[in-house]
Amino acid sequence: MYLYNPSVRNKQQNMNRFIPAQVAATLLQSLRSSSIRQAYDPEKHRLLLMGEDGLELVGFRLPITSSYHNPEGGRKQNYVILLIQAGHCAMGYFENGQCLNHKVFRSYMVRQKQGKSQIKYLKTKGKSRAGSRVRLGETAEFFENINTRLQDYFQAHRIDRIAMSCSKTLLPYLYTSTVPTPFDKRDPRLFRIPKHIHTPIYEVLLDTNRFLQRGELIALTEAGFAAIPALEDLLLHHLNADAAQDDPETLNDIADEVYVTDEWEEDDVSFDEADDEEDDIVDWD
Repeated sequence: MYLYNPSVRNKQQNMNRFIPAQVAATLLQSLRSSSIRQAYDPEKHRLLLMGEDGLELVGFRLPITSSYHNPEGGRKQNYVILLIQAGHCAMGYFENGQCLNHKVFRSYMVRQKQGKSQIKYLKTKGKSRAGSRVRLGETAEFFENINTRLQDYFQAHRIDRIAMSCSKTLLPYLYTSTVPTPFDKRDPRLFRIPKHIHTPIYEVLLDTNRFLQRGELIALTEAGFAAIPALEDLLLHHLNADAAQDDPETLNDIADEVYVTDEWEEDDVSFDEADDEEDDIVDWD
C-alpha cells in the first residue's frame, strides 16, 4: 500500500518517489485545483511545481496513460513504445497500458571483435572491406523494418503518445530511412523515456511500460518535497485517504496488464554491453 509517512521524510526527501497510476490521478486532480504555482512540460509529460518566485521545486512525471488536460480520465490513451539500440529494437502498440501488438528486431550491425556498431566504427576508422558493406546494408534494412511497423501502427490507430529511447548516433538513421517515419523529431507527442534502457527485448519492453504507467515525484532542490508544504499536505490527507479505500494489491502494483503477444522474433539475443554506452536519454534539439 502506498502511504505517505512524514516521519521518514528526512530520509527520503531527496529521493524520487514512484506512485501507482490511480494514486497519481488523484494527486493530479488535487494539484490542478490547488493554489500551488505550476506549469506543464509536455515534452517530459510532467508537471513542474514552483515557489512564489517561480523557482522549480518539484517535478511530477505523469503516468503515460494520464492526460494533463483531462485529469478525470475518459478517453483511452493509445501509445507506442520504441526502444532502439545498435542491432536491437523492441517496439509495441499499447492501449491504456495493455500491449496489443509488439515486435522485436535484430540486425547484424555490431563488429564482433571490437564490440562496436558499424556506424560508430565509421566515425573513427572509415569504411572497411566486405564486412562493413554487409553491416551497413543490415543497418538500412533494420530502420526500414522499424518504420514499416510504425507506419502500420499509425495507419491503424490513433496515437496519443510516442515514448522513445534511442541514442543520438542512431536517430538520424531512423529519420532518414527510405521508409519514412510517421512522425518527425518535433512531433509534440514524442516523449523521451527518462530511464536507462538495457538491450531491447520483449521483457525490457514490458518493464518499460510498467515504469511509464507509474507517476513519479522528483525533488528538484535539496529541500525535497518539504519545499512545498501544500504538497506535503496533499500527500498526507488526500493520498492516504484514497489508499485506505482501495485494495492494497492495486496500490502496491500498477493496474493489471494484459499482454497479447504478436510475432516473437528474437533468436538467441546476445547482450552487448559495449554497445549500451550511448543509449541513455538524448537531447533531440
